[in-house]
Amino acid sequence: MKAHEIRQLSIEELKKRVQDEETNLSHLKFQLATRQLTSPIQVRISRRLVAKLKTILLEKASQAIAK
Repeated sequence: MKAHEIRQLSIEELKKRVQDEETNLSHLKFQLATRQLTSPIQVRISRRLVAKLKTILLEKASQAIAK
C-alpha cells in the first residue's frame, strides 16, 4: 500500500488498519519462529507497513489538533 493511498483513509480506518496489520505481523513472527514461513521478507514488509500507517496516523492526528 502506497503512502498516498494510506493518506486517503480516515483516522478511524487507519486505527483499524494498524490493529489488523499488527495482528498479522505477530502471526508472521510466530510462523517465522516455528519455521512455517516460506519467505521471511514478509515480516519486513509487514513491519514497514505498520510503520507507515502509524506515521500517517500521527500526522493526521496532529493536524486535527492544530485546527
